[in-house]
Amino acid sequence: MSLTEKLYLINRNVVEEIVTLDELKNLIESKSKPRAYWGFECSGMMHLGMGLICGGKIKDMIKAGFEFIIFLADWHSWINNKLGGIMENIRLCGEYFKQCFESLGIPINKVKFIWASELVKNVEYWEKVIKIAKQASLNRVWRALPIMGREMGSMNIDAATIFYPCMQAADIFQMDIDVACAGMDQRKAHMLARDVAEKLKWKKPICLHTHLLMGLKAPSSFKKAKFDENIEISAQIESKMSKSIPGSSIFIHDSPEEIREKIQSAYCKPKELKFNPIMELAKYIIFPELKELQIERPLKYGGPVNFRSYEELEKEYLSGKIHPQDLKNSIAESLIKLLEGVRKYFDKKPELLEEMKKIDITR
Repeated sequence: MSLTEKLYLINRNVVEEIVTLDELKNLIESKSKPRAYWGFECSGMMHLGMGLICGGKIKDMIKAGFEFIIFLADWHSWINNKLGGIMENIRLCGEYFKQCFESLGIPINKVKFIWASELVKNVEYWEKVIKIAKQASLNRVWRALPIMGREMGSMNIDAATIFYPCMQAADIFQMDIDVACAGMDQRKAHMLARDVAEKLKWKKPICLHTHLLMGLKAPSSFKKAKFDENIEISAQIESKMSKSIPGSSIFIHDSPEEIREKIQSAYCKPKELKFNPIMELAKYIIFPELKELQIERPLKYGGPVNFRSYEELEKEYLSGKIHPQDLKNSIAESLIKLLEGVRKYFDKKPELLEEMKKIDITR
């Protein structure tokens, strides 16, 4: 595969930025098997954002020749009080994530799963945490707390929370990562790692940041909280799909009936793109995965129409030629088709999913 083909795979569809593209080019040209990772808190059911946005990009990275690590951040989840801060629940969730990724078609023989628990056993890891903390001001670490889903002005937090950004940066160095992948909400932790690497003369990680898939709720439900100095990034973080907000998420193993019901209840303003989760599903999931979208509608409203690109759909939707209801119906059926393999997988292996359903999903 050529350099151009690899860069296309890495940078396509859902990537918002690569820090930096020149560094990535040099890496691919100089290293036959570069190492990349994506870290996940074990925090609940896997929704489309994690499963198809992150999962799809992991597939791209593997095709581009990367050795890929899926990092199951159990200690980070514990610090962040996910699943009640109960490690037994957190570990169960991590095992369930492994099955989810397998069900989505990620070649399990080509990824390595590493638990945070494995890293923290090593004193060298904690030396890195301390060195990072000594190179960063308290204000710099505080500004990185939105990576935990905390507002920038959060005050009512326990002291353990302060460890989190330094641990996330240390994870990168301990695992000798070349490319750190994450959503835009993790950007500050990655920039902290790059700054510290420069000061300590460590290998500076290249950072790949993807779009945060919007939840299904109307913008009127947003609190206009501040998660980032950049207004657009802050809005993206607040509106992202969340496992813990009822009705906000579509889970990768939802039944056809659940998918249809959630899509029908989703916000979708006519001729409007901003904060339109249905159009986001079309842009970031349907077209990248299925390459087309068939809109079924009665002849009196124009009859069926097939779109081969998101740009075509966007133009017609903004003009009012595509009704939100017709769009919703088509998106729902496309998602049902796309996730058929996941449902079949969990029909055969339901045990972990059933155990996950018994756990109270918190924040």
